[in-house]
Amino acid sequence: MEGDVEMAAVEEGAVVELDDMKKRLKEMEDEAAALREMQAKVEQEIGAVQADPAAAAANQTNREEVDARSVFVGNVDYSCTPEEVQQHFQSCGTVNRVTIRTNKYGQPKGYAYVEFLETEAVEQALLLNESELHGRQLKVSAKRTNVPGMKQFRPRRSNPQMGYRSRTPFMAAPYIFSPYGYGKIPRFRVPMRYSPYF
Repeated sequence: MEGDVEMAAVEEGAVVELDDMKKRLKEMEDEAAALREMQAKVEQEIGAVQADPAAAAANQTNREEVDARSVFVGNVDYSCTPEEVQQHFQSCGTVNRVTIRTNKYGQPKGYAYVEFLETEAVEQALLLNESELHGRQLKVSAKRTNVPGMKQFRPRRSNPQMGYRSRTPFMAAPYIFSPYGYGKIPRFRVPMRYSPYF
């Protein structure tokens, strides 16, 4: 009799545990469905922006208009704060935003962008070229608009530590029958400079 009561209690506990698991599974499925819906909405919005050339053109013209009101400031001291840069350019016009670029560790890169409310302030800011801030001469120039897909090409420079040999392989004279055998190319030693990283 006692064994039957224990078995009934164990079965009842298993049924309750199974119901709890079913509830948790249902909650997880509902949450996954909500996430799928949110992802679909975001993908639709991104697709609409990318597919709509008018929106992309409007975004590009907005960016060009902001860049026309901005200047690039080079050689900025690493200890400068945006407030100090804003005070330096305050005489040119109303400063809307100062952006000092940083690397992935949060250290300043040494240049900044200053955005004004008026386009006339850019000409006044260009007059502050070679002015001093924190003992450093600033390089002020008009900000250029980045064109998507245009990447600067940097030609590969030869390494002076690698010697002066050319990278083209030695080509044997066009013999009918090569004196070195079929597929053999004469090997000559080319004098090289010492290069520790070769």
